Amino acid sequence: MAATLERRSIDPVPETERHGHPRSLFTLWFAANMQITSAVTGALTVLVGVHPLWALVAVLGGNVLGGIPMALHAAQGPKLGIPQMIQSRAQFGVYGAILPLVLVVVMYLGYFASGNVLGGQAVAEITGLPTDASICVYAALSALIAIVGYRLIHRFGWVASALSVVVFVYLTIRLVSGHDLGAVLGAPTLDFPKFLLALSLTASWQLTFGPYVADTSRYLPSATSVRETFWWTYGGTVLGATWAMSFGALAYAVAGKAFKGHEVAYVVGLGGEALLIPLLLAIALGKFTVNVLNIYGGYVTVATALTAFSRKAALSQGARVGYIAVVGVLGGVIAVLGRGEFLGNFVLFLDFLLYFLTPWSSINLVDFYLVRKEAYDLEAMYDPNGRYGRWAAPALIAYFVGIAVQIPFSNVEGIFVGPMAPLLGGADISWLIGLAVPGAIYYGLQRRASLLTPSRSR
Repeated sequence: MAATLERRSIDPVPETERHGHPRSLFTLWFAANMQITSAVTGALTVLVGVHPLWALVAVLGGNVLGGIPMALHAAQGPKLGIPQMIQSRAQFGVYGAILPLVLVVVMYLGYFASGNVLGGQAVAEITGLPTDASICVYAALSALIAIVGYRLIHRFGWVASALSVVVFVYLTIRLVSGHDLGAVLGAPTLDFPKFLLALSLTASWQLTFGPYVADTSRYLPSATSVRETFWWTYGGTVLGATWAMSFGALAYAVAGKAFKGHEVAYVVGLGGEALLIPLLLAIALGKFTVNVLNIYGGYVTVATALTAFSRKAALSQGARVGYIAVVGVLGGVIAVLGRGEFLGNFVLFLDFLLYFLTPWSSINLVDFYLVRKEAYDLEAMYDPNGRYGRWAAPALIAYFVGIAVQIPFSNVEGIFVGPMAPLLGGADISWLIGLAVPGAIYYGLQRRASLLTPSRSR
């Protein structure tokens, strides 16, 4: 098995080890989105008070919009051959990049923990094991696939995509044929502020993928076109999320309280008693893809933060396995401890982190496509004394301003409501502000610092 383990960690992938076609990104991201958590997110669009028909429009619109920056990050992988967050050192400096890195680690741990809870519950129903033991088993299996690495993750994504299509086609037919959707979707009324809130919920789902999209594409040949990488990723993530979220929105519209809080049981119930075990297995496997991506991205991000001080450009096989094990154990412990109200509060906190991650995404994309135009000094990303330095003022200024300008438009239920949110009916459009403003500021500061000249490129 050792020969099949992924060799690379945070170091650049040499051209001799590049392989594959960007179409593999379609199946990977389709599977990552076609799962129970996506369906729950879709249900939220109806829960906030949007008419079911307009909720479906919000699901489509939010994914179409949010998928754009998400897929633009994916195109960075083949060009640079390095993990997503290593590339942040070019904007923030080798030490400065640790700030968004810490927030990304917390995000990974939270999403990995929530995935362990849902997947572990399905495993418990299948095997009869106690829920806590099932959660630990689920976390351990996720860690094992992450240890094997990139190739197995993509192969599993293909299998999970095929399974997801079969399962969701069947469940969608059962849902549509068993209810009068004409009555549910009839007489649509548009509450625009609530529609904006629903749009934000679905767009935010895509934006949170930004910190690790390039991790899944960095082994593709450097000659792979940006256009191909973008469209294969975009198609998979938008189609998968739109389908699953639409299913969730319709399920909540027809079932209400029978769906809320009992999502797994309701979905399984659509198939009837005869298909109980197969559907539970499908739910467990469907959640598995994104769970593996979370632990994989988590270990890369932790390693990126810690090696900023050691100046290491690569990890030994033992260190790589150790990092994955640490993230896996932490995520498993959080899941076991957080099966009650704590987990719900923690997921709410993760949503709050989006306010800090969106400005990072904006700055990162502007730097790649407009400032340095895909040309980077890879060696300097591992050297605090290199051309990117320890701290980079333009990115740090743009980042903190980007956070500040979102505050008036923010609406984190139970935590904070900005002064502009009530004027928009409670809609949270801070993600739009967080995408537009910091990128514009960063671009302006970089122009002023004369970093757009060809001599500064690789």
